[in-house]
Amino acid sequence: MLLGAPTASADRGPEPHDVPVLPLIDLLILLGWTSLLVGFALKTLSIALSYPLSIVGLAPIDFLLVAGVSLLFALSLAARTWVKVHEPRLVARRHLAEYGVVDQEEGVLVERPGTARSVADRGPVPRPPEAAAGR
Repeated sequence: MLLGAPTASADRGPEPHDVPVLPLIDLLILLGWTSLLVGFALKTLSIALSYPLSIVGLAPIDFLLVAGVSLLFALSLAARTWVKVHEPRLVARRHLAEYGVVDQEEGVLVERPGTARSVADRGPVPRPPEAAAGR
């Protein structure tokens, strides 16, 4: 047996597509704030020395753009993760509010006890706007 070779076990780690998101979000936030501080320091030195400075050809505005992009990407990734976690509960709540049923299994709608509503309880069926305009 080779040392360091992967072994087959019943308790495998996360699948390749199950990348942990929180460290990636933290890394993007760190990159954003670091580039913002580097850009601020570079701009301060450029003003103090009256000479345009750059690091590897990047001006202070470039560091500002990198900071903005990385912070916005971290925000969108966090929002996407939050929506993905809360989506089943929100969909179930919407089904319950609209139809009084909950989708417990794929494709099967199960009526909850005590929520059976008749057509009279729901009120009139809303008409499309073009039909309402042509009365």
